[in-house]
Amino acid sequence: MSEPQMVDPHDVVMTGENSFIRLSDDDGKTLADRVSHWRVLWSPAGQGHAMFIESPLTGKGPRIYADNAGVARFLQRTIEVMLYKGFADESLPVMDAVFERSGNSLSTVEERVISTDDEIILTWWDLMTPFVLTMPPGAMNRPLGVYSTFLPARSAQLSVNGKAASAKVFSQDRFGKPASSCCLAWSETWTKPKT
Repeated sequence: MSEPQMVDPHDVVMTGENSFIRLSDDDGKTLADRVSHWRVLWSPAGQGHAMFIESPLTGKGPRIYADNAGVARFLQRTIEVMLYKGFADESLPVMDAVFERSGNSLSTVEERVISTDDEIILTWWDLMTPFVLTMPPGAMNRPLGVYSTFLPARSAQLSVNGKAASAKVFSQDRFGKPASSCCLAWSETWTKPKT
């Protein structure tokens, strides 16, 4: 009897977290607010945090906040270009920010992003049953694979400088698992075919 394969054969691109908030006024037909929050524990560009946001609360067009601009640019070139092209525009300036997390995964999790001009708070609560997303390179015609523990939230809020977004979380089925448009995505590793 052969031993099961215990080591993934692909090269690691990055590992960390990529939690997100996507809010809608029409139950997901269009997005009013989109946020991609990264906590990178390892990448070729080092470690650090980056947040990509597009919301009426921050003005027209996407914005980028980071405590390591190199990590933000690396994410744009490798991963965000597949997830949302608006966040992959490298002509966007990277604003320096401080990142803090509070709360816990059994009740409410809050990510706070503070720059010279802005205080942005992302909050997830009423969390659903977690599940592990497993997508090797090539799945969904993507060159990179991803393995991540999703903790979907029935409730979430985005606030910028004390003003909360009015759009809402919406339900989403993710590969047969009940989920939502707002998820904590922890223990996340992106991979590519071995070179």
